[in-house]
Amino acid sequence: MFGKRYVRTLINRSAENPADRRRFLKSASAAGLGLVGAGLLSAAANPERASAAETATISDATIFNFALNLEYLEAEFYSFAVTGQGLPDNLTHGTGQRGPVTGGREVKFRSRSIRQFAAQIARDEHEHVAFFRSALGSAAVARPAINIRDSFTEVAVAAGLIKPGQTFDVYANEDNFLRGAFIFEDVGVTAFKGAAPLISNKSYLGAAAGILAVEAYHAANIRTLLYERGGAEDANAISAARRSLNPGTDLDQGLTVDGKANIVPDDRNGIAFARTPGQVLNVVYLTPKKASHGGFYPHGVNGSMHTSA
Repeated sequence: MFGKRYVRTLINRSAENPADRRRFLKSASAAGLGLVGAGLLSAAANPERASAAETATISDATIFNFALNLEYLEAEFYSFAVTGQGLPDNLTHGTGQRGPVTGGREVKFRSRSIRQFAAQIARDEHEHVAFFRSALGSAAVARPAINIRDSFTEVAVAAGLIKPGQTFDVYANEDNFLRGAFIFEDVGVTAFKGAAPLISNKSYLGAAAGILAVEAYHAANIRTLLYERGGAEDANAISAARRSLNPGTDLDQGLTVDGKANIVPDDRNGIAFARTPGQVLNVVYLTPKKASHGGFYPHGVNGSMHTSA
């Protein structure tokens, strides 16, 4: 879906003049039609010579690779739920240590509509992985080690959904699946919102905004289903547990506020919340402290942006 033609279109739109266009195309060609690889390698080898344009490219590559790590997690989670299998191998290799996925199996959906919603989200996340990998080219990071099995249990214990020593099987049924999806989706929205000001290339920003919109649709869908199926109390507990991972902030809202439905978490101006990359890593590493691994990523994420706040 996001092949060479789309990548070239991004380059052409991002260039403000013919010289910029030639420079971007040269870098893309050197990286196997990736958008950032050549500039990244050049600046890494000669940081004192890196131009402002190269610095911006490196920054965008770092952000896109950070997002790719998150998309790997979401794509694997939904892919297993719908098909019983994870991402194909050709979408998991790259720079950094490629890791396995622990846990994951097909959900025995009873509701036809929920299965269809899950299948669409799985397809979207698969396409997001493919897009970021196409945009990054040879600079794309590999899928890091992901622990689905134990991490959801840790979240469920922290939220009080189960007692210590019990296991929360996120794939056991539709209700558990929706609670697991709720853990991801709100964080994904805040992650893209927080990353947006850091992206310098307008076309990359446009693509990221498009993905943010899709993630917001996913989050609202999951929140609505949970509310309709009586899952508000559990969702509120998960939200509180997530909030505790970013101490001193108010970046999370439950499924009900003052007893009323709260499908769209936002501030008093109707604006979605934003987490910095470090704050996002606090959530996925399941720790309020500074860390470089843990939770869903037992060995950390790949790329240079890998430490929590």
